[in-house]
Amino acid sequence: MTTPLDMQPNYDGDQVELAERHSLRRVAGMRTELEDISEVEYRQLRLERVVLISVWTSGTQTDADNAVAELKLLAETAGSEVLEALVQRRSQPDAATYIGRGKVDEVAEVVRATGADTVICDGELQPAQLRNLEDRVKVKVVDRTALILDIFASHAKSAEGKAQVELAQLQYLRQRLRGWGGNLSRQAGGRAAGGAGIGGRGPGETKLETDRRRIQHRIARLRRKLREMDATREGKRTERRRHQVPSVAIVGYTNAGKSSLLNRLTGAGVLVEDALFATLDPTTRRTQTRDGRVFTLTDTVGFVRHLPHDLVEAFRSTLEESATADLLLHVVDVSDPDPEGQITAVRQVLAEIGASGVPELLVCNKADQAEETMMLAVRANHPDCVVVSARMGHGLEELVDAIEERLPNPDVEIEALVPYERGDLIDRIHRTGSIEVLEHTSEGTRVRAHVRPGLAEELSSYSV
Repeated sequence: MTTPLDMQPNYDGDQVELAERHSLRRVAGMRTELEDISEVEYRQLRLERVVLISVWTSGTQTDADNAVAELKLLAETAGSEVLEALVQRRSQPDAATYIGRGKVDEVAEVVRATGADTVICDGELQPAQLRNLEDRVKVKVVDRTALILDIFASHAKSAEGKAQVELAQLQYLRQRLRGWGGNLSRQAGGRAAGGAGIGGRGPGETKLETDRRRIQHRIARLRRKLREMDATREGKRTERRRHQVPSVAIVGYTNAGKSSLLNRLTGAGVLVEDALFATLDPTTRRTQTRDGRVFTLTDTVGFVRHLPHDLVEAFRSTLEESATADLLLHVVDVSDPDPEGQITAVRQVLAEIGASGVPELLVCNKADQAEETMMLAVRANHPDCVVVSARMGHGLEELVDAIEERLPNPDVEIEALVPYERGDLIDRIHRTGSIEVLEHTSEGTRVRAHVRPGLAEELSSYSV
């Protein structure tokens, strides 16, 4: 049984999902490590004492500082301690080492001075850049993509979420395999390949080729598994469409407060944590408007600037919840130093998954923590936005009104006298239609309402 939006329990922003899920809460200072997701060798990510490096190619100094601050939050979410951050201004990253030769020497000196054991780069490194940097700084080097994959791996809990993360990890690792140990011989080429000449009697398939083949087989298995799961998800979507239940998807930047908002509006009780990518699995709850119309509200995975392409591809079936929705609640953290950058990043991902044409309602969250000047700037640029605080419960009435106003309205007007034995039709009118007049008479229930075409056809035999 659903509960109207304005009658939900008073869940605040600190609501956790269930007692047994407290184990998912991040403990500061703990180490994060990828599970052994395959039988191949891979680069382990033990993010502990780290140094951040970033290449500033465009934008203002403020943009560069915000990018490094976000990288710091990502590193801390993965369980590491940030010791130092270095930024270099360049027209483009260095093709060999991501940063210039002099900067590499400076990073190596900082690593030695601080005792860091990991360097994190704010960009996706090519295999050669990764190898060259590690050779020069003498510690493990991790790029932004690997860092985000590590966070996703530690937060995934459902079978679908784990499979999606593993698929993204394997696609990333496939291009970055390196030979380890002495098993690096290659099969001979040219005439020697036919057994003629020196080197024609090699060991056969190399360890590197074996690893690559195993990864390819595992990727194929995961894609088949995800297609089966997607069929189940699509079945649920089809069922909702058959019953003509409108859907609303909550989208936005990571840690913008989407789960807190879902808890406030539906009493879902999903996990809320002040950490990036705390929510990876979509949660859908039924609720209803004040006039009784039923709709679904879905909490989705958060976005981030430069979200790795492998992640978007792996999570495409989950992200399609947004593309098939009737309305998007785009939640933005107005206490962030760059809310406009968040809005742009989210809309770029929405365009990539084909959801840019879905009607959007911008929800400015965390208003209780925002600076007044930033709030005024956002409202000036987006006059139709709704300002709320999911933690404090402020602005929710206005948000509920805005959702009800933007939900798709039934477009067929009917007037019917429905016999009392067909109370199921009246119930469906309440749930999916908009009632204007309802009167109980001796012959039955007289109703004038706007309903969906399918229901209007069923009611046609009772028209008056």
